[in-house]
Amino acid sequence: MPKRKLKDAYTEPFVGEGAYSPANRENQLINAAYELAEQRIRDGTASDTLITQFLKMGSQRERLERVILEQEAELKAAKTEALQSAKRIEELYSQAIASAQRYRIDDNEDGEIVQ
Repeated sequence: MPKRKLKDAYTEPFVGEGAYSPANRENQLINAAYELAEQRIRDGTASDTLITQFLKMGSQRERLERVILEQEAELKAAKTEALQSAKRIEELYSQAIASAQRYRIDDNEDGEIVQ
């Protein structure tokens, strides 16, 4: 059986063809690929590889791995934020110490402020 071209297999027009950014265009193409895969699965023309891919994507293990990846990303973001916060606190302490040193009282008898 000759292979069908992608254009022949997917005859529906793209929705919103004029994407404003590469990310939006990528999402459009991903959605079109999913729709084509779904159509092939429903028609019974899907390859074993395609079916296996979707079976893997729907497995409990894959779902858990996605959750773990999301949580790791959140953890990294929290660590980055904590490091930035610690750096800012360190800068504030340095400024406070420098300010305090400028206005220290000299231990002489008239109690003048030394600047």
